[in-house]
Amino acid sequence: MHINRLPRLQRREFLRRASALGLAGSAAPWALSLAGIGEAAAAATAPGDYKALVCVFLYGGNDHGNTLLPYDPDNYQRYATLRQTLATPREALSATALSSSQNLGGRQMALAPQLGQLKALWDQGRLGIQLNVGTLVQPTTLAQYQAQSVPLPPKLFSHNDQQSVWQSSAAEGATTGWGGRMGDLFLSGNGAATFTCINVSGNAVFMSGQQAVQYQVSTSGAVPVNAVTRPLFGSQACADALRELITAPREHWMEAELNRVVKRSIGAQSTVSTALDALPPLGTPFDSSNKLAEQLAMVAKLIAARQALGATRQVFFVSLGGFDLHDFLLAQHPGLLTSVNDALASFYAATVELGVAQQVTTFTASDFGRTLSSNGDGSDHGWGSHHFVLGGAVKGGQYWGQLPAVAVNGPDDVGQGRLLPSTSVDQLAATLARWMGVPATELPRVLPHIVNYSQQDMGYF
Repeated sequence: MHINRLPRLQRREFLRRASALGLAGSAAPWALSLAGIGEAAAAATAPGDYKALVCVFLYGGNDHGNTLLPYDPDNYQRYATLRQTLATPREALSATALSSSQNLGGRQMALAPQLGQLKALWDQGRLGIQLNVGTLVQPTTLAQYQAQSVPLPPKLFSHNDQQSVWQSSAAEGATTGWGGRMGDLFLSGNGAATFTCINVSGNAVFMSGQQAVQYQVSTSGAVPVNAVTRPLFGSQACADALRELITAPREHWMEAELNRVVKRSIGAQSTVSTALDALPPLGTPFDSSNKLAEQLAMVAKLIAARQALGATRQVFFVSLGGFDLHDFLLAQHPGLLTSVNDALASFYAATVELGVAQQVTTFTASDFGRTLSSNGDGSDHGWGSHHFVLGGAVKGGQYWGQLPAVAVNGPDDVGQGRLLPSTSVDQLAATLARWMGVPATELPRVLPHIVNYSQQDMGYF
């Protein structure tokens, strides 16, 4: 027979790439690691030790200029002059003005009026703000950017590519992301490697590793293979026959691998469904009309089921779209921020209810920031942005990084108020990875550009 004549290297490459890509699609329950179980975890976990990292991705490029705003009179006036028709009235910011013991040179900031619950978490010391973070290859000055004298991220200001660079450190087409590469290090420390990286919003490169591949669920739970989990054409015999057909051993190595994945998918769906069914209802309310809240409610339930799933380290991904507001920014952005506010507040409250607030850290991310200048009815693609880090272990109520000047053509601007990032995604990610338990020696495996930075801990924890 010819089935074993394919070179061993090609077979390994097929498995690696299939593992990285999975069977993509938000309804596919088969996005599981073909590697089965990981190599010995490079990041050790103690018995009973649990931590989870939750990425909240805001697709389209969140307008950070109307998310975190200047509140002191001088800088607010600069902001209002530059933003023109997009500016939030200063009097609307009094309830969300942020107090801080940090010396900001007389400057004061405020959250958008829709972020009142996040302001309360700031006051409690559970939420902090990473200032002006974005995709970089190495520390970059404005002069270096203008002279193009240092390597820059590929295809700046492009949605697809910058989403990919944020999530993977590489342009669109990357097959692994830093969430998945972090998951690689924890696979063998989890009782079931399948549940290391869980995506509640569809496929995202952030969650794919060399071995770890996102297990995709919906806001209702595990996605079943309906034809084998209930009678097919009204016949249980038909369902049983189909199950046998798609899970039976095969001689050809590609067929055998596919059937093994399908069999494991059916088993994983049963495990998740059984674990979730055994949980008592969450006492924390989540708004069922809020798509992001529904996703985070499922994350909370999966965390509650962590022992049944055999998990000690988990990475989760949720998302909300609609942030590409070249137009209708004042009409649509407040509603999006309300969704973020309510969802994050409910999720943090749920972690408190479950007794895991100290063990769960949530952070926001987005394609890029946006221009400080107005285009008339919205803002255009930018670069650096401000993002939230939230959790019981977070040393909140403070800013990390450098507060940029409120200016177009200023010291932090590459044009139209597009911020040149002063903190890289790699530095943000390295800080989160170290909290999760990734050793410093393994950081370059997770974040290939981190070797270019002397500061690898931003001080979130």
